[in-house]
Order: sequence, then C-alpha cells, then structure tokens
Amino acid sequence: MSAYAISDIHGCKITFEKLLQKIRFSKKDELFLLGDYVDRGPDSRGVLDFIFQLQSDGFSVKCLMGNHEEMLLQSAYDPEMRDMWLRNGGRETLQSFGAKSPAEIPPKYRGWMQNLPRYFEFENYLLVHAGLDFRLQNPLSDPGSLIWIRDWYDRMDYDWLAGRKIVHGHTPRARSLIEQQCIEFSKKQVLDIDAGCAWHTRAGMGWLCAFDLTEGILHFQEYHD
Repeated sequence: MSAYAISDIHGCKITFEKLLQKIRFSKKDELFLLGDYVDRGPDSRGVLDFIFQLQSDGFSVKCLMGNHEEMLLQSAYDPEMRDMWLRNGGRETLQSFGAKSPAEIPPKYRGWMQNLPRYFEFENYLLVHAGLDFRLQNPLSDPGSLIWIRDWYDRMDYDWLAGRKIVHGHTPRARSLIEQQCIEFSKKQVLDIDAGCAWHTRAGMGWLCAFDLTEGILHFQEYHD
C-alpha cells in the first residue's frame, strides 16, 4: 500500500490517467488530490468525471479545494470574479461543459466543489493547495490562505510544525526545482508538487507530478492532452 499526492491537474485528463497508470495506482493505495481540477486544460469535466468514477469504483481518492474551484463557484454570482476566472482558464472549463456561464454547470459538480475541505492531515504530513500563513497563531484557521497564498516560505514556523512536513501545489515550478526541493524535504519540510502541467509551453514545465508520501519519491508524467 502506498499513499500519493497530486495537485493542479487543470483539465488534463489524459495526463492524469497516464500518471495513475505509471504509479500503478490500485484500490490498496490512497490518493490525495490537492485542488485545481478545472481550468486551463482541455477537459475539466472529464477530470471531474474520472475522479467521480474512481471514487464510485472503490478507489480511495480524497480531494481538496483549490483556488480555481473557488473562482468557479464565486463566478456564478460575482461579476468581477467571473472576469478573473474567465481570464485564468474558465473559458476552457465552460467549453468542456458546453456551458455559456458557470451557473449552467450542473449542480452535481458545483455541489461537490462546495463541500471540499481546505486541508488534510495524513501521518506526518499537512496537505494543502497553496500553503499556510504563519503570521497567524493557527495557520490552518484561514481558509483563504490555504488556497491562495504565495511567497510564504520565509515565514515558516518550525516550532508550530513540530516535525510535520507540508506538501502543496498552486505555484507552478520547473521539474528540476521540484526535484531539488524533494532532496531538501527532510530539512526544509516543504514540497511544492505543481509542475505546471497546463503550462506545457513554458520551459521546464508541462509535467504532472505524483509524490509518494510513503516512500518519499517523485513521479512525473509529461503533458499528453
């Protein structure tokens, strides 16, 4: 049995499927998905349907909220957020649903997104989408920071972490930087696994990453959508 974390699939269903095949994901394993299933890539609906099918078939798949899910939900009633969402991959999501507005996305999908948690604690790991705001007495108490924060490493409170390690996504990094971060993971206690799958035209990116939480090993699948 192994446990894996994957983040920022961003509508790349084929790449996601290939990555699960590569790691030989089975019903004995656990999979933690750290948010941003939709936007940018070509098949956001397909990604969600695939997740639903895995769960229905008895696979252990646990999902977090990402900022793109929150943008989609808020876009249904907030015109400013709708403009921001459309500029950041929302158009591709609407196209995958054959919808003209976020309100036309079926309630099944929006209801699922609304009920997603903001973090998981698993063994010695804290799993979040974006990161933690260590300026707060309890960094897990601010739902906004957990899915939106960037540039927070210099404020990490190692006493508060008490040996726990943070795995997150949200901020895309080149594969080489993620690999270096993994080497330093035991010391620095933070790992960003967003390898920029949907940014496949950018140098060093265009990978979907799975981190084996059990063995401490990275697995990469090149963009294939």
